Amino acid sequence: MRTLIHLSDLHFGNIDPAIIPGLLDFIRVTKPDLVAISGDLTQRAHTAEFLEARKFLDAIPFPKIVVPGNHDVPLHNVFARLFHKLDRFCRYISEDLEPFYVDDEIAVAGVNTARALTGKNGRINRQQLAKLRARFVTLLPAHIKIVVTHHPFDLPPEVEGDRVVLRARLAMKILAQIPVDMLLAGHFHV
Repeated sequence: MRTLIHLSDLHFGNIDPAIIPGLLDFIRVTKPDLVAISGDLTQRAHTAEFLEARKFLDAIPFPKIVVPGNHDVPLHNVFARLFHKLDRFCRYISEDLEPFYVDDEIAVAGVNTARALTGKNGRINRQQLAKLRARFVTLLPAHIKIVVTHHPFDLPPEVEGDRVVLRARLAMKILAQIPVDMLLAGHFHV
């Protein structure tokens, strides 16, 4: 059985630095097979925040899948938001916005739902769903299939009045057909 640690919404730039050593100790002691980080590594997508996030990621000695969140897209610089939306994420975190990890038990696909123009709720497109299907179709039925996104496809019971990722209904239909066993997302701070 695999051990997976899921982290989300770290928001470097607005995180209490005192929690980082304990979190890293927990990760090291747990010895996960994979650490999945589902976006919002930064608070406002500033270079200094990405550098802090990079330092944190480098301190994790285990395989990682990291996808961006809406806070990893520049907010106040409209030009950067539209034309360089994930450039800093790609420079400091990973150029692979849709990473994939597979071993003999699990297959984990990261999907970038962060967009420049959808506001805080994100979006998934048909090409991404086709890519997910193609990645999972060749696997054995025994593989546990996991999808990591920043924006959720469904709302937790405590969250009311907010929207899920755009095209969530279509995505859930396709993910059920694959079938995907587990969805990991962040975004809601509950």
